[in-house]
Amino acid sequence: MLLGDLYLLSMDRIVVQRSGPLAGEVQVPGAKNSVLKLMVASLYGEGTHELTNVPAISDVKTMGKLLESLGLTVEHGVGESGVLRLTNSGTIATVAPPELVTSIRASINLLGPLLACRGRVRLDMPGGDDFGSRPIDMHVAGLTAMGVRFDINDNALSAEVDHLIGAHITLDFPSVGATENLLTAAVHADGTTTISNAAREPEVADLCDLLVEMGAKITGIGSACLTIEGVPRGALHPVTHAVIPDRIQAATYLAATAIAGGDVIVRGARPQDMQVLLSRMNDMGLEITAVPGGVRIVSQGRMRAVDIQTLPYPGLATDYKPLLVTMLAVAEGMGVVTENLYPGRFRYVEELSKLGADIRTDGHHAIVRGVEGLRGAGVVAPDIRAGAALVVAGLAAQGRTVISGIEHIDRGYDDLVGRLVGLGALIERVDIPVTQPQFFAN
Repeated sequence: MLLGDLYLLSMDRIVVQRSGPLAGEVQVPGAKNSVLKLMVASLYGEGTHELTNVPAISDVKTMGKLLESLGLTVEHGVGESGVLRLTNSGTIATVAPPELVTSIRASINLLGPLLACRGRVRLDMPGGDDFGSRPIDMHVAGLTAMGVRFDINDNALSAEVDHLIGAHITLDFPSVGATENLLTAAVHADGTTTISNAAREPEVADLCDLLVEMGAKITGIGSACLTIEGVPRGALHPVTHAVIPDRIQAATYLAATAIAGGDVIVRGARPQDMQVLLSRMNDMGLEITAVPGGVRIVSQGRMRAVDIQTLPYPGLATDYKPLLVTMLAVAEGMGVVTENLYPGRFRYVEELSKLGADIRTDGHHAIVRGVEGLRGAGVVAPDIRAGAALVVAGLAAQGRTVISGIEHIDRGYDDLVGRLVGLGALIERVDIPVTQPQFFAN
């Protein structure tokens, strides 16, 4: 191979500069971790399903393509932005294209509904952000108890069932994905299914609420024990449903204000979904109060360091952690952060260190010693939430912070740059040419 001419690549970046205090209001769109599963529920019930408060994120587009590959018609922004219509003609395929399945973690949520509606499914192993091992053992064990037969290899699984049967299932861990797949399968199972130690996240409750509106029989919604009484295939019908607001996006605007200072109202933030986070932010010296339709944050002066640990809901969500680590990076004192869910989720620490953060990791712990200020640099977003945290960090950094890899941010954030600009942040999305060497063979 010989080195040839140089050529230019063009890639979007987010450029952030240290901003003064933020002010105003910001509206939180619908939740990524809910809307994708609500979209999959359109596999039940012929006719047109309508979702409102749908975020304009790339994962919604990917899930739309995945559902279209199975036979649905998906229409974005019909009549107004934030509206998604999914039409089920009754002809549904059970094998999805591998390139779509492997590009999004939520593709695993096809498992329960396709088994319930069609009795069989073939899926390649799903993709999404890489946080270390996230096995599907609990999905398989629970569905096996309901009569499903599996054939699994390293890259794909096939499953089939003649008749789903109700079962009493106790999860070893309150897994969101396993809870969702089991309850969506149980909707059309013969008899009653109980799921003990079920995940209690608001997004799981949103899925349950939608299914009940469609005609499913689910009790215990929001608790650790769900009871599903199966109904016959064809008993569910399309409805119009509003996606709950995204609590992780809400936390991002709270963290941005905490770091830059200011007085901001985050509309759509639901305090009841974020109690532990808001409590810890109060402990850091931030003034957090509930207001009609949202949460108000007032940030004056330097924050205090605290210790935090991630736990299943209603504990502190792992998705909040990169934001909290970034806040601790400029807080006064030292904080210890413990990751109890995904041990690989400290991979963004090296990027924060490029900005001058003082962070040391040890297994599933991170020790964060706060510094008075960060410095701008070029950094790479390794995943959705860490990418947003790097944007937030740029608000406290002298000079320019240039974030690449922002396709990850686009997967989960609806106009992050525009919403921060609306609060007074010095941030823009730019197309920066990158010079690359051109190689060619003799």
